[in-house]
Amino acid sequence: MTDSGSRDKPGSGEGKVPPKPFTIEEGRRQVRSFVLRQGRFTPAQQRAFDELWPRFGIDYQGAPRDYDAIFGRQARRVLEIGFGNGEALRYAAQHDRERDLIGIEVHAPGVGRLLNALAEDASDHVRLYHHDAVEVLNQEIADGSLDEIRIYFPDPWHKKRHNKRRLVQPAFAQLLVRKLAADGRLHLATDWQDYAEQMWDVLDATTGLANRAGPRGSVPRPDWRPQTHFETRGQKLGHGVWDLLYDRVRESGMENGE
Repeated sequence: MTDSGSRDKPGSGEGKVPPKPFTIEEGRRQVRSFVLRQGRFTPAQQRAFDELWPRFGIDYQGAPRDYDAIFGRQARRVLEIGFGNGEALRYAAQHDRERDLIGIEVHAPGVGRLLNALAEDASDHVRLYHHDAVEVLNQEIADGSLDEIRIYFPDPWHKKRHNKRRLVQPAFAQLLVRKLAADGRLHLATDWQDYAEQMWDVLDATTGLANRAGPRGSVPRPDWRPQTHFETRGQKLGHGVWDLLYDRVRESGMENGE
């Protein structure tokens, strides 16, 4: 059974959390990189879904999408996976109006909060998915169509027995490479050294990616990624932050046009 992403009308003063942000397949349990700890879904966030989703939202359909038609223009496109409360994506929208921005997040409260912020900023070059990023990438985004992919502070799943749930795995890295344009860029950030080590293990070994800082290297926080409140607090406590920047490179032996 496929969750169509349809939105329910608000109830009696309480926000009603939107449908599950992933395809439900009877008899199959899939290991995912997230658990839905939604927290309180407020009436204001409900109103954002009801009133602003038609303007900024994309309902998952499980089929390739015409983003030129959705955005009403041809432009380079940036995808942020797991935008949380939307702080970085909102900042990007305010400072980068030449490119179209697509955000994916499974947690409804963060989506609702960002919908309100985008309306306040009149950021009509942004569209949001409330769905599983792996499904969106596999089913809706064409290969070679993204100028940049951003993954900031994904869930570290720090217990060793949970490491298999981490988003950055070899198969997922290969999927990202397929979606990037020939001159595309992949930017990740984490404040868990163990996860940074795994990212290096996976991405440095992924064909089609080149670490801009060299093998097992990181770069200073780029200007396009704002420093979050939690990041600032963590650094005051002595925590590290690693920004990993990879360029999409042509694989050896490929001919022009392939």
